[in-house]
Amino acid sequence: MNTSRRPVYLDCNATTPIEPKVKEILIRYIEEEFGNEGSRTHVYGASAKQAVQKARGQVANVVNAKREEVIFTSGATESNNLAILGLEKHGLKSGNKHIITSAIEHKAVLEPMEEMERRGFDVTYLQPDHSGRIKTQQVAEALRDDTLLISIMHANNETGIIQPISEIADLLNEHKAYLHTDAAQSFGKVFEALQHPRIDFISASGHKLYAPKGIGTLIVRRRGFSKAPLSPIIFGGGQERGLRPGTLPVAIIAAFGLACELAVKNQDVRFRSIIAQRSAAMTALNELNIRLSGDQTQVMPHVVNFSIDGIDSEALILALKDIVAISNGSACTAHSYTPSHVLMAMGMTKNQAEECVRLSWSHLTPTVDWEKLTSRIKSLA
Repeated sequence: MNTSRRPVYLDCNATTPIEPKVKEILIRYIEEEFGNEGSRTHVYGASAKQAVQKARGQVANVVNAKREEVIFTSGATESNNLAILGLEKHGLKSGNKHIITSAIEHKAVLEPMEEMERRGFDVTYLQPDHSGRIKTQQVAEALRDDTLLISIMHANNETGIIQPISEIADLLNEHKAYLHTDAAQSFGKVFEALQHPRIDFISASGHKLYAPKGIGTLIVRRRGFSKAPLSPIIFGGGQERGLRPGTLPVAIIAAFGLACELAVKNQDVRFRSIIAQRSAAMTALNELNIRLSGDQTQVMPHVVNFSIDGIDSEALILALKDIVAISNGSACTAHSYTPSHVLMAMGMTKNQAEECVRLSWSHLTPTVDWEKLTSRIKSLA
């Protein structure tokens, strides 16, 4: 297919293109090294097992975890469900039935939280202010003796605003509650905070990090010699330390592992690339009197969420569809056509939320014709 006339893809928060080297290893393990990791009687199985173990180390290295703390899942949605619903039995047994989360979480966290409420748990939903951030003090004030879990995302998928997850981890040094973060947007992009040893559970997806869809991880850190009291939410086979049964998809695991290795190795080069692209984007967009969403001192550098007074996001997306591919919210809820729960929680009106669009790019993004883009937008005013 001729892709030369396709719009430039600026929706990397929804999914990223596959890194070329990652694609190569994916094909290799599909075509040549296709053995089952659980097969112990021949070289094909041994090769698959070696690939999986290597990938565990590559994934763990992103957040300074141990190889055995890496549980492979189908993606961050499943990881979030396992981290939240998997604590139900422990919560009921211990009597700790209070959970803290935020109103700006992805639906992959909010919906399991609703399920926990149906099962008798008390969930506190923290509200951000216009900055798009949850304050550490809010967590401190909500914390109770019977708090079982705090689940706060690391970076928001719609605004790109980074949450103070390491500060929250510090707050919990003297508390028994478990700390989970949905790091789908930040894993392999923002490093230091996720290396905090007090973060018990980290969810991530391969397809946000230049690997294929269908693979992710839940990193389950031990506290000293104690493992977290998670219970499986699906059953059959006993793989992944009994927490996530099913035949391991070796090809996409190997691809995810390499994507993680490259993220660590090339982080400085990638950062310079996306900063240069941000500079070009903001130089162009600032001509349009845009309104930026959230605290821009806390935003991931490859994301900009903005609006222009009087221009609906759907109209803007359609007007630019031959120039750039952009979004006006989470890809997982875009079919609902309802105002963003994230932007509304930040205090925007319905009309303001419906004017917001999101641009998100990567080191693989080609040059955007910003002059053409701004000219097209000006024609809408």
